[in-house]
Amino acid sequence: MVALPATAAAARSGGSSGPLYNAIFNFGDSGSDAGNLCVDGRPGPASLLGIFTRLPYGVTYFGKPTCRCSDGRVNIDFLARAFGLPFPLPSKAPRKDFQRGANMAIIGGTVLDYSNASLKFTAYDGSMNTQIDNFQQLLPSICGTQQSCKMYLAKSLFVFQLGENDYSIQLVNGSTVDEASKNIPRTVNTIISGVEKLMTLGAVDIVVSNIALMGCFPFYLSMFESSNKSDYDKYGCLRNHNALFKRHNSFLQSSLPKLQKKHPHARIMYADLASHIYQIVQDPRKFGFETAFMSCCGKAGAPHRFDLFTLCGMDGSSVCHDPASHLLWDGMHLSDT
Repeated sequence: MVALPATAAAARSGGSSGPLYNAIFNFGDSGSDAGNLCVDGRPGPASLLGIFTRLPYGVTYFGKPTCRCSDGRVNIDFLARAFGLPFPLPSKAPRKDFQRGANMAIIGGTVLDYSNASLKFTAYDGSMNTQIDNFQQLLPSICGTQQSCKMYLAKSLFVFQLGENDYSIQLVNGSTVDEASKNIPRTVNTIISGVEKLMTLGAVDIVVSNIALMGCFPFYLSMFESSNKSDYDKYGCLRNHNALFKRHNSFLQSSLPKLQKKHPHARIMYADLASHIYQIVQDPRKFGFETAFMSCCGKAGAPHRFDLFTLCGMDGSSVCHDPASHLLWDGMHLSDT
């Protein structure tokens, strides 16, 4: 899961025994959506996205669906608890107290704005700018005036984990890997501008996560299956697709020190989610997993237990005996691990 470097945590604590942060605020996609998908009673149980509104989603930790795309918690929940904070509430939830944190992430979240509905995974506008706008609308109820908010947010933790869907949208809509790669500078530069916007509001401690190597996930292995063995690396991941995500991550990582130099008062931390997951892919048993490629929930007997027409939660799907033994819950998202 996304982890805050220990050295940064020590620097923030200053030896104090009190809470490290006032609150935690997250911006992301389905990998960290805590329920914004289901605000206002949407989606309906019969819709495609309705699978996230019913069991077995949520079965491991909550015992009921919470509209998280997991059998339990998502990465931001683990990070919040590590700092003694409650799980950040979905930002769209009505009449809630967000003083300890808010989660702006939503399924289908993207860095860029997509005005063309055909270039979205959902009907929801989960772009970075929209998520930041939602956050700004919450600020008066969280911390009051602009000046008091700057002080409050300076002692809060911000987590930024977007980008994966920007490339998936292009690839699913027919772009080649090379064509999708041309958008890397624009995507990363937009992330940088979003982080800077948070800084103008008062953010000081900001975790910016890279994106997972999706060429190892059943969703990609199914969508972009190839008969050419050279298209796969020695672990079974799609080589060219992972090269795309590695280029994005490299560009992002090289951009952050420049941003840090521009804003020396801030602490910008790069979270290397991709390397952590890929290490598990290489040797899952070393990390306590039986498998890194097989979905826990999906269609039994299908390759990687994943079938686009029998997704987890649909009729005909089933659940493995031990979700904790699987890195992946539904072929698209991590399990509660």
